[in-house]
Amino acid sequence: MPIPFDNSFSRLPDGMFTRQNPVPVAAPKLITINEKLCDTLGLDISDLTVEVLSGNAVPTGAAPLAQLYAGHQFGNWNPQLGDGRAILLGEVAGFDIQLKGSGRTPFSRGGDGRSWLGPVLREYIVSEAMHALSVPTTRALAAVTTGEDVLRETALPSAILTRVASSHIRVGTFQVYAARGQTNLLKPLTDHTIARHYPDANGPEDLLKSVIKAQASLIAKWMGLGFIHGVMNTDNCAVSGETIDYGPCAFMDEYDPGKVFSSIDQTGRYAYGNQPRIAIWNLAQLATSLIPLMPDEAAAIETFTHAVNGFSEVYQTQWLQVFGAKFGLANPTLDDAELIQDFLDLMVGSDFTQTFAALHTNAARDHITDAAAFDTWASKWQARRAENYADIMSKANPQVIPRNHLVEEVIQAGLNGNYAPFHDMLAAVTNPNERHEKYSRAPRREEAISQTFCGT
Repeated sequence: MPIPFDNSFSRLPDGMFTRQNPVPVAAPKLITINEKLCDTLGLDISDLTVEVLSGNAVPTGAAPLAQLYAGHQFGNWNPQLGDGRAILLGEVAGFDIQLKGSGRTPFSRGGDGRSWLGPVLREYIVSEAMHALSVPTTRALAAVTTGEDVLRETALPSAILTRVASSHIRVGTFQVYAARGQTNLLKPLTDHTIARHYPDANGPEDLLKSVIKAQASLIAKWMGLGFIHGVMNTDNCAVSGETIDYGPCAFMDEYDPGKVFSSIDQTGRYAYGNQPRIAIWNLAQLATSLIPLMPDEAAAIETFTHAVNGFSEVYQTQWLQVFGAKFGLANPTLDDAELIQDFLDLMVGSDFTQTFAALHTNAARDHITDAAAFDTWASKWQARRAENYADIMSKANPQVIPRNHLVEEVIQAGLNGNYAPFHDMLAAVTNPNERHEKYSRAPRREEAISQTFCGT
């Protein structure tokens, strides 16, 4: 099969992965394939047969492997994680092609290595929505069912997602070699990451600063959409600056800085408003992992600490750009931060997406509980907004996001073999600036989803 693989990660030293083919499945059937993404990658859709997408056939030129990494999960150190249910087939046009849900690997830790259908449909919809919303993200190339069931709370149909990413290198990938004292592996990983993602970087210090900038931009975009990742462990933090691993993720309906959806986040560690602080925590772990590569440890600690502490300033700049656009401010300054925050305080309890979508039509007042306070705020806003504020805002404030209750509807329909709702929702969320009668509406109280669950 003439897929143009070039597998740079597989050429790294042994010990950073295990070579393994996907585990075959019984009776794969195609749910969907992303034709536009195929074109972007220069792939011939006819080469992506259901046998390849299910792992039953390995295409010529692929170098299947499961990557090793470690990580802090909810702040607790786990010295070995790794791809427990995913196989990287190889790289095409500089992007990883990975089968997620493709069976056991040496890193499965007792798991079955499979994914049930729900998380596959969720990740497909949400990751493609994020791409349409101009948020750096992994992408979904295809989804297939396997003809097999997996046991979770009950028997459920399993599926495999073909995921595309700039890479699957995580903060946890660096952590595992640093923790083991394996600078012989940490050094080539660092060189590989620089060459692949930040070719202008000159060594570990520049790499750290580049990742800080990428993460600051990413988190600001999450915040501007009311997106909650839900499980910001260091093994789910990609050094490329892409959103990765859509487990218990969710978009807020009613705005609440303390909002948590993930059923496993009992303390609110990864609440919406905590995401910038957690990014700093994760970046500190990356900095710690890079110190063994520096000639002067004491000097490196001082330099890296300064760099990580600088995240806040970089993030503030990115946050102002994101939220400034949502308010139609052409050149937002630090003085505008108070104006923005005042509106967010007024908006608590109001639908995040609908309120912002209504702001440029001057209909947001209907969404705010304290109308008088809104009027006072609006007079200040009108004095600051750009002449073409409506054009700026219409691009920054989507009409459609992947509403949690509608994602659940898609999953339930899929469990019954009906994928029409999946295709309908996918079409809506990949055109986020077009108002849609069903997909733009906030959930009714009885429809609202209060908890999301990890797919493992």
